[in-house]
Amino acid sequence: MKIFFATDIHGSEICWRKFLNAAAFYKADVVVLGGDVTGKVLVPILAMPGYWEVSFGGQRVRLETQAELEDIQRKIRDRGSYPAVMAPDELDQLNEADGSVDRRFSAEMTSGLDRWLDMADAKLRGGEIPCILNGGNDDIWEIDQIIEQNPAVSFAESKVLDIGGFYLVSMGWTNPTPWNTFREAPEDVLAAKIDAVASQVPDMDRAIFNFHAPPYGTGLDEAPALDAKLRPIHGGAVMKPVGSTAVREAILKYSPPLSVHGHIHESRGVAKLGRTLALNPGSSYSDGVLQGAVLELNEKKGKVARYILVNG
Repeated sequence: MKIFFATDIHGSEICWRKFLNAAAFYKADVVVLGGDVTGKVLVPILAMPGYWEVSFGGQRVRLETQAELEDIQRKIRDRGSYPAVMAPDELDQLNEADGSVDRRFSAEMTSGLDRWLDMADAKLRGGEIPCILNGGNDDIWEIDQIIEQNPAVSFAESKVLDIGGFYLVSMGWTNPTPWNTFREAPEDVLAAKIDAVASQVPDMDRAIFNFHAPPYGTGLDEAPALDAKLRPIHGGAVMKPVGSTAVREAILKYSPPLSVHGHIHESRGVAKLGRTLALNPGSSYSDGVLQGAVLELNEKKGKVARYILVNG
């Protein structure tokens, strides 16, 4: 069985298209997106009399035609942001105090996710090719029900999914970050979440851990050290481990043959933790590059036969 695994595309539509195309390109039996599916930025496009204006790429751009508008919207989506056409007075009324910014952002995000799932339905033949998605720490709660209700994909959080005789065990939560994101919790809470879902696994020798947080101190969790103002120290040259101790301890405790992770974009790589092969394919979503892993599993032996980290 062959799995294509990617993660942390953060709303980049070109990366989503590449993820869907990976099923055919790599002849994968299953495609898995590990977490941080959605983006972080709303880009207002002002509807003026007879034209549109937008700040994009550090410049103020005037759009004269519908074709120009559609082109800039595509470019914004490919970078992982959400274009929102609105009148100037509508933009003036948006503010954080009354929650209107968050409501508009959530609306654009969920609308974009609906469009993505329509693409998945068409590309993956209505669920004929299994596609598994999970939330990550940056994903809002509203995406869960949208993914859960879509027949073309499967939502993985806190579940054990049978994929060709292997058992995918998923948790999108991470240990605390400096940014106070949606799905993060103290290590003891993560340990309890992991134990709760791991207890459902029929055969741990055929388990695949899909935990968004990488295991602490494995080289899969090296991120730039930050100062008190959350700025990278020495321009990001100083790195430190920021992964989860609970995830590390769970891997050593349960010893699955494979454990896949994300969350830390800079730490693309592979590590051995006990008998477990652990990997983080990394993320370059802002450049429109999809980083992933192609994993061939031996169904008879319950082992990883081959693996390769890929870019596309």
